[in-house]
Amino acid sequence: MNLSIVIPLLNEEESIKELYHWIAKVMQSNGFLYELIFIDDGSTDGSWDIIKQLTKEHSEVKAIRFLKNFGKSQALHAGFAKAEGDVVITMDADLQDNPEEIPELFKMISENDYDLVSGWKKKRYDSVVSKNLPSKLFNFAARKTSGVKLHDFNCGLKAYKKDVIKTIEVTGEMHRYIPVLAKNAGFSAIGEKVVLHQARKYGTTKFGAERFIRGFLDLITIWFLSRFGKRPMHLFGAWGAFTLFIGFCFALYLGIDKLFINPSGRLITERPQFYIALTAMILGTQLFLAGFLGELLLRTKKDTKNYIVKEEQNFRQ
Repeated sequence: MNLSIVIPLLNEEESIKELYHWIAKVMQSNGFLYELIFIDDGSTDGSWDIIKQLTKEHSEVKAIRFLKNFGKSQALHAGFAKAEGDVVITMDADLQDNPEEIPELFKMISENDYDLVSGWKKKRYDSVVSKNLPSKLFNFAARKTSGVKLHDFNCGLKAYKKDVIKTIEVTGEMHRYIPVLAKNAGFSAIGEKVVLHQARKYGTTKFGAERFIRGFLDLITIWFLSRFGKRPMHLFGAWGAFTLFIGFCFALYLGIDKLFINPSGRLITERPQFYIALTAMILGTQLFLAGFLGELLLRTKKDTKNYIVKEEQNFRQ
């Protein structure tokens, strides 16, 4: 199979059929052998009924339905687990991503040997205040923090080698940082392509301004994981040793001063240096414990599947 097209969605009943026919036209004109995987992330409108009808009429359409809304990252995780194509394309279901871009993305992966190609919506048809400006700030911070030189981390239109999506684990709300996850996993051939962006035709966006706040918090998380995810003791242990050293120095000073310099002076517990020493030693011990616990957790197998599938259509059992 040449292509797996993975499309997470939430309440997009107006656009699903139009999107399917648009994709099918592009696939047929290019002679691709493909599968189209819809992941219904807990829609409350008629989205699932439309998808289910498409699976009955077209064998290449496959579908997963979540029991409730678990988020885009979990939807992608479920789609990646089922994808069988040599190249995997992700796109949104709101018709803002153009399926005509798929053949070129496929070519960049299959012929130019990229591991991952991310779309860049250079010209956007979104609100400047609520989306464009925050997106530029977010992408700037992501580039500087991660070292991945992409202009548009948030673009849903991306292409991957199959090995990439089978290796990385998309958890929490890390779908924005799949290129960073891929880089951290050793897939360094990451490219970018300017793609057409279209104004939303139906409905309203499912993401508000709060997604950028969560995005920046996730950025801090992934920066920490990329630097110290495999060796938490290197961070917590270093800070713990430094803090303990400060506490020890203050305690040593207090002891020498009380025993040899000013034995008749104030009680040690009445001096502020005593509390600095005590606090530093407690913090240093806690940091060491955090490092040890982090090392232990790394050796514990984790299950990143934190979504519940309600129904599937057209997958081989």
